[in-house]
Amino acid sequence: MNPNPGAVTTSDMLFLEAAIELAEAGRMSCAPNPTVGCIITRSGDIIGRGFHRRAGEAHAEVEAIADAGGDVAGATVYVSLEPCSFEGRTPACAQTLIDHAVSRVVVGTVDPNPRVAGAGVNMLQQAGVRVDVVDLPSAARSIAGFAKRMGTGLPWVRLKSAASLDGALALASGESKWLTGTLARQDVQYWRARSDAILTGVGTLIEDDPQLNVRAPDLLAQGVKQPLRVLLDSRLRAPADRKMLGDGAPTLVVHDAEVAAPEGGPPDDPLQYLALADGTRDLRSILAHLGGLGCNEVLVEGGSSLLGSFVEQGLWDEWVHYLAPKLLGSDSLNMVQLNVPLLSSAPNVQIADACPLGPDLRLTLVREEDNV
Repeated sequence: MNPNPGAVTTSDMLFLEAAIELAEAGRMSCAPNPTVGCIITRSGDIIGRGFHRRAGEAHAEVEAIADAGGDVAGATVYVSLEPCSFEGRTPACAQTLIDHAVSRVVVGTVDPNPRVAGAGVNMLQQAGVRVDVVDLPSAARSIAGFAKRMGTGLPWVRLKSAASLDGALALASGESKWLTGTLARQDVQYWRARSDAILTGVGTLIEDDPQLNVRAPDLLAQGVKQPLRVLLDSRLRAPADRKMLGDGAPTLVVHDAEVAAPEGGPPDDPLQYLALADGTRDLRSILAHLGGLGCNEVLVEGGSSLLGSFVEQGLWDEWVHYLAPKLLGSDSLNMVQLNVPLLSSAPNVQIADACPLGPDLRLTLVREEDNV
């Protein structure tokens, strides 16, 4: 799509990477929209910066134009994602850039939304604006959840787990509290904050009574929207006194259609129920429902059975695993329930990142597509 191959300079790449980094400022508040960052320069100097904060509010390009004082005629615009080409709750950004007479736009990646998908670039080019599309991997990664939802209707699924050095999730008694240290637990708050939904099973609810919400003060100060909690409870056996069922925060309970749910409250009741013919076993339908709600990223925080189900069904994209320097011995619970008859059939993963967190190690894992 780039009409000027080889025309992108080193400084262009630096400004574009800075725009991608700037986009992260809206990571925890802009869903269901993608993160977008924008930097505007004139004669090599930055005159405006902006990022997309929330759906329905100004897009990154508009924020950057305002930051530049409105005068961006002849300027170069670096934007992590292709400017939108249609008017929704906000004007089309491609038209806004045309109206402000910018001379050039450098784009990190094309918008995967079928309503855009190159149309923004075409609008700019037809108006005489030079456009360079770089197709940066970092730009694509920054909108991975949005892109997957646009392409498949399913959100990006991130598994979360913690285990000892010998691969144990907990002692046989079920005790696992504080298996990892303070820094690792604080890190989990970040992954919750950037997720649109957190999914767990009824076993975890009964055993641990988690809240599965964001509690870190620094994240709450950023205006983080609490994720939707999703409880998989096929027979509706969760005790009514559990925090998730009574704290007034949005919670969706998925159950078997043959099991009658409690009489529903008003449409805005924070506790909702979803009946499925195949119940909680139908993970794909559950994810499709969440995609329909506009969820770009889903975090799975559950026990070994739930993690194993996602792995067996090939319904995960990324895995954040905390490795604690402890040994729990043979009388313990495996991290994942998974039937692997042959070593050759074992699902393979790649380590994308390894990060020490105090005494623990966080591994970020991704799937090897030829093994799923």
